[in-house]
Amino acid sequence: MMTTRSSDSTAATLPRVALRKQNSTTGGMLRRFAAFLTFFQSILFLSHYLLFVTLVSAFGPSASAIRILGIALAFLSLTFLGASLLGFRYTNFLVRLFYTPSAIWLGSFNYLFIAAIVWWLIYGVAAIAGISFAARTLAILLFGVALATSLYGAINAQWTRVTRVTVQLAGLPPTWHGRTIALLSDLHLGNVRNTGFAKRIVRVINREKPDVVVIAGDLFDGTAIDADEATAPLRDLNPPFGTFFSEGNHEEFGDPRPFLGSIAKTGVRILDKEKVELDGLQLLGVPYRDATHTGHLHSVLAAMNIDSARASVLICHAPDHPAVVEEAGISLQLSGHTHGGQFVPYSWIATRIYRQFVHGLSRLGALQVYTSYGVGTWGPPLRVGTYPEIVMIRVE
Repeated sequence: MMTTRSSDSTAATLPRVALRKQNSTTGGMLRRFAAFLTFFQSILFLSHYLLFVTLVSAFGPSASAIRILGIALAFLSLTFLGASLLGFRYTNFLVRLFYTPSAIWLGSFNYLFIAAIVWWLIYGVAAIAGISFAARTLAILLFGVALATSLYGAINAQWTRVTRVTVQLAGLPPTWHGRTIALLSDLHLGNVRNTGFAKRIVRVINREKPDVVVIAGDLFDGTAIDADEATAPLRDLNPPFGTFFSEGNHEEFGDPRPFLGSIAKTGVRILDKEKVELDGLQLLGVPYRDATHTGHLHSVLAAMNIDSARASVLICHAPDHPAVVEEAGISLQLSGHTHGGQFVPYSWIATRIYRQFVHGLSRLGALQVYTSYGVGTWGPPLRVGTYPEIVMIRVE
């Protein structure tokens, strides 16, 4: 009897222990998230303060102007994080009206901050060398260039190009010679771009009349959205061999199933560790979650029965592990994800990380990889040093 009571007591205790562990884990995640937000916002506030000090030092405004400038920059330093938190939870016109200008400001602020740093560097060198210079004139020049660069970046991000490339594939079925694959990636439908943007992209693709369309992930930004409405234009895609999608990291910010369900309703086929045959061409899709670790990606590809003697095309969001893909016998990988860094100076960082695979067509052994800049943007809707693109790949 005593043994039975002990077993019953243990059984009753286990759920409570599991619940405490779950609550502890959730609490730990929330604390880490709060710490990250605090750190991020502190960086934004301090960098805005530097801009404030620079403007005051360079232009010497009146006391009332200093007060207004300080309040304005303090408010602007809060806008992007506040808009992002709202955007992840709500989707409506007012949220988009708040989010878009705050995202544009964050992108513009990058260049204003760089201008402030350059101004202080020149000021410091001049002070050490005992050289006098026109501080106000220099500030006008530097901040003018920063604002002009931001304006160019905002306009450039709206101007979608069609990039055309020809790829030679060994083992390509004769019926596929001269056919075209449309590569679309990184639309980032959300608070900045939505149904209207998707309609415009679909019209461009249909004018090109590709034989098949592949969407290499990040169709969504990962924020709150009416996914059914945003993806509805995809129903109008009409390539002879269909449209195929493999998810990116932004679909996986939370539960990807609502996003994937909306995509499936449009008739787009989702490839989740799957291979399909398109008139002799092998088309495969691996979602981002299964392509982040080399060992797991290797096992996923090994299970897909790839015929290395015939041409194959892999849709994989990020060009993270080309060596694994090449070892699996894939002919061509189609990716996005990098955005090319989206705008300077982040494009330099992206190039350091992804090197030859940051953008365009590159080769590793028998594998060729095309990494698209994508058609949308993440965060600030600016592009400087990159451009939004739809890629039309003619295979030979």
